[in-house]
Amino acid sequence: MKTTIPVVLRRGATLVAAGRVALGVTALVWPAVPARPWVGKSSSDVAATVFGRALGARDLALGLGALAALRAEDGEARAWLAAGALSDALDVVASVASWPELPRLTRWLVAGSAGGAALTGAAAALSSSARASHSGKRVVVATTRTQPRGCGNDAVAASASLASGAG
Repeated sequence: MKTTIPVVLRRGATLVAAGRVALGVTALVWPAVPARPWVGKSSSDVAATVFGRALGARDLALGLGALAALRAEDGEARAWLAAGALSDALDVVASVASWPELPRLTRWLVAGSAGGAALTGAAAALSSSARASHSGKRVVVATTRTQPRGCGNDAVAASASLASGAG
């Protein structure tokens, strides 16, 4: 059985979302556990504990939202996957910004895992977007344009076909 790229990306996105939920719960209960590889010895400081729990809450919410949207298959997964990818990409940016102060070995683990999750989420979100745009559905868009009297039509209606092969 051949596995298509969208299926592989969907599975990857599901694994990232499930991992995000597990990380979120862990960070809420034991914030020093996921924080230690990222910030080192200061993971038990009060500030690191607070921020660790806040990041745990973020990851839990993003993970549960993505899992629910992926299960529903109603097109909402794209937004959840994109939000998770953005948060992971910004985690990489935050790590790089503090690179010299981070633990020498584990900073690579954190940046690599966050970067991989960001790429997986972005690819799955883009794939979801591409599938939606080629779904063959017809979309009608109506807009209202206000013009001074005597300058033409007051309403412009447009329709676009999203069928495969249509421009």
